[in-house]
Amino acid sequence: EPSPHLPAPKDVEIYSYNFQSLLRWSPVPVENGSVLYTVQYRTGFYEEWSEMGCAHSPQPQCPFPPELQSRRWTILLRVRAELGPLTSAWVHTPPFVAERNTTLGPPRVNSVSVSPDSLLISVSLPFTPDTGDLLRYQVSYWENTTSPTEKKLNESNTLFQIRNLKESTLYCFSIQVQLKIYSGHWLEGEQSAPECHRTALS
Repeated sequence: EPSPHLPAPKDVEIYSYNFQSLLRWSPVPVENGSVLYTVQYRTGFYEEWSEMGCAHSPQPQCPFPPELQSRRWTILLRVRAELGPLTSAWVHTPPFVAERNTTLGPPRVNSVSVSPDSLLISVSLPFTPDTGDLLRYQVSYWENTTSPTEKKLNESNTLFQIRNLKESTLYCFSIQVQLKIYSGHWLEGEQSAPECHRTALS
């Protein structure tokens, strides 16, 4: 029986970055005693609530356990506050699907090799891919002038070349990763910070 005197957690949200997800919320303020929290989950197919490994925890957050790491499952969560015998009402999250709702970070640029007319760029993914993932990198690049015009290219390998550049000229680029998801859409990642390199002199 929820107590009207113990407020429910506020600002409840699922934070998910590169498929690492956690539920977090604002701590519930009470006059004395320390509030504990219990988080439960269920999937879209199953009506039963299960413990998420964060029962009677003092932390205002709860990471997803390994069994919930499937990207395509629809997951519903709920959290409540507890203080001695008192419990608050449950607060429910909207349905969460990692493949749609996670944020992909920018790819990491490992190395850039310059030649007179190209930049050879090696990148790595910000997350561990699943077997069969369809990925591409969208590369934006521009000559570092007063009025830069941006060009874009799509690459599917982690090693690629920006070609047809002018020699001894400063070029900048930024890259984002895109992952094809079940619906056929592309999940777009964050842009990497722009990086500038001068092409070689022939």
